[in-house]
Amino acid sequence: MEIYLIKLIIAHLVGDFFLQPSSWVKDKERNKLKSGKLYLHVLVHVVLIFVVFLSFDFWKIALLVGLLHLIIDALKSIFQTKKNARILFFVDQVLHLSSIVLVWHIFYKGYLDVSFINEQKTWALIIGALFLTMPTSIIMKVIIAKWLPESDDESPKSLQNAGKYIGILERVLIFVFILTNHFEAVGFLLAAKSIFRFGDLKESHDLKLTEYVLIGTLLSFGIAIIISLMITGLVK
Repeated sequence: MEIYLIKLIIAHLVGDFFLQPSSWVKDKERNKLKSGKLYLHVLVHVVLIFVVFLSFDFWKIALLVGLLHLIIDALKSIFQTKKNARILFFVDQVLHLSSIVLVWHIFYKGYLDVSFINEQKTWALIIGALFLTMPTSIIMKVIIAKWLPESDDESPKSLQNAGKYIGILERVLIFVFILTNHFEAVGFLLAAKSIFRFGDLKESHDLKLTEYVLIGTLLSFGIAIIISLMITGLVK
């Protein structure tokens, strides 16, 4: 029965991300419940369910999924503002996927096995991933604060907090690479970052900035590698 859930999710992804032009999204945001694109979008989802199942026998599922999709999108269009648009996007997707799982359960008594939540391995992975995000950023900031060059102040040419989020992403990627036993990818990541940083450091002609960036990079990679190896030892 899981194949039915997979097909329903595929229909949702195609309908929401491939067959929904940006003009439809803007029209829904502008006209809300009066938008014809809202109902056309729901119709596309209903048709896609018939397409993925290659049968009209699933009309009850298609109508229920379409109705739930309409309710969720309608509520989103009513409550969405410029300030909460980003959050509502993710809330919207979570609700859509939850409604699909609900329909699947109603019609096919489907059951998602979530027993892995109580496993030690799962919590060890969560701890490792969490530690390599904000906690590591703060630890690094404390360690290298005394070496912070004066020229490293916030620049209008740089995105706000970009360095922090780049560091978090690189450590999470290292975590994934080591857990999946792809150590060569860690070296590729380090080389790629070095190439991108080389131009900036060459133009700055600032030895202190170069040393500061090098210390930060090696410290970030070092912590990520150590934590990843520790977690890998725990989950095996």
